Amino acid sequence: MRLWLSESERRPDPAPARADARKALLAGTVLWALALVASLIFAGALASAGLGWVGVTCWVGVALGLAGLVVVQVSRRRRRQSTDASGSAPTSD
Repeated sequence: MRLWLSESERRPDPAPARADARKALLAGTVLWALALVASLIFAGALASAGLGWVGVTCWVGVALGLAGLVVVQVSRRRRRQSTDASGSAPTSD
């Protein structure tokens, strides 16, 4: 196995995969919210086991997920406005 290829031996880089960040963020946020509900249900057992921090971690996960959704939505809106202003057709993510 060779670790280095000359430029003439390299294949072209593949096109970037299109992904919808909103779906990934939404799925992660939902999972954090479910974990938060479970941690609230079992708060007494978690606290007695010394795992009281689990609930706070879930709150932070939900908050960061919501913040990420806002950032992605603002970014998509700005990109859509810039493509509309330039006259080209907007691409759907």
